[in-house]
Amino acid sequence: MSERRLPVEVVYATAEQQWLLALDVAPGTTLREAVRLSGIAGQVPGLDVEACPLGIFGKVVSDAEQQAVSEGDRIELYRPLLVDPKEVRKQRAAKVARVFKKAKR
Repeated sequence: MSERRLPVEVVYATAEQQWLLALDVAPGTTLREAVRLSGIAGQVPGLDVEACPLGIFGKVVSDAEQQAVSEGDRIELYRPLLVDPKEVRKQRAAKVARVFKKAKR
């Protein structure tokens, strides 16, 4: 009798391209191990799969080296933020304030 395998997906996206790799892993495989087994590091130049934050269905997982995969998990590799979202909102609000101030004159 063969060992039961769990189907999972490993996904990564850049502005130019997306990768979605489906694979079956053994029960007890951690999220980080599943990413390594997917072979995505060989397909995406410069991707450091050991340092990337991981998530499942849009929720960041803090203990990817410990957490075991579940059947049907979509394991996502996240890119680092280029700009702090709070700073972008501040800049946008300041720009709108300047426009309204100019319009009142």
